[in-house]
Amino acid sequence: MERGRLENGGWRWALGLALLLPVAFAAAVAAQGRAKPAPRPGISVPRERLNPAGLVRPTGYSHVLATRGGKQVFVSGQVSLDAEGKLVGQGDLKTQAEMVFENLRVALAAAGATPQDIVKLTTYVVGFKPSDLAILREVRSRAFGDTALPASTLVGVQALAREGLLVEIEAIAVVP
Repeated sequence: MERGRLENGGWRWALGLALLLPVAFAAAVAAQGRAKPAPRPGISVPRERLNPAGLVRPTGYSHVLATRGGKQVFVSGQVSLDAEGKLVGQGDLKTQAEMVFENLRVALAAAGATPQDIVKLTTYVVGFKPSDLAILREVRSRAFGDTALPASTLVGVQALAREGLLVEIEAIAVVP
């Protein structure tokens, strides 16, 4: 090969290396917990990540992400774990749903929101059966009262991230 020429696909290798090295370096630094995300040009909405006391310490996510300027609050999927990370309501959908809505309340309060501020819910239920809907509606109704309910999605799933979990709910709220 002549100096300065990349033949037989060598240029592809060099390009791949040039593109992957910064990504690999950033991932290695982030894995050590020292990396802070660089500001992104063009994104002007401040974000507030909250992990309130009363919820299990998260790994790899934030419990709450709030934006300013017509504050939107994004709550990661909450499950029936207490503040120490212990499963509440093993095998009992109703008890787990009650704990999930309590965890949602705690997460929302950390961002200055209430269940009435929720505009979107996504609910995931392990092995969903139509009879589960009445249980979920009862618990949700107690959490929201008789006011207008948010837009909602209910998804039946095979499993959740941790053994024994039956329900997970994520929310988007808008605070006036």
